[in-house]
Amino acid sequence: MSIMTKSLSCADVGTDCSWSTTAETEEELMKKVAQHAKEEHEGMEVTPELVEKIKSNIKEI
Repeated sequence: MSIMTKSLSCADVGTDCSWSTTAETEEELMKKVAQHAKEEHEGMEVTPELVEKIKSNIKEI
């Protein structure tokens, strides 16, 4: 059984940003997303609704 890689881009959640990433697990992917948001989207409020939107847009490749 092969492990599916998780993928997400900023544009997937409605931002005007070309950043994207992949990871082996959702937890690892969310860490990368959090780091990107902190570094590139200063002042972005990370609400529970935004987290759910992010998680619902994660693709398996």
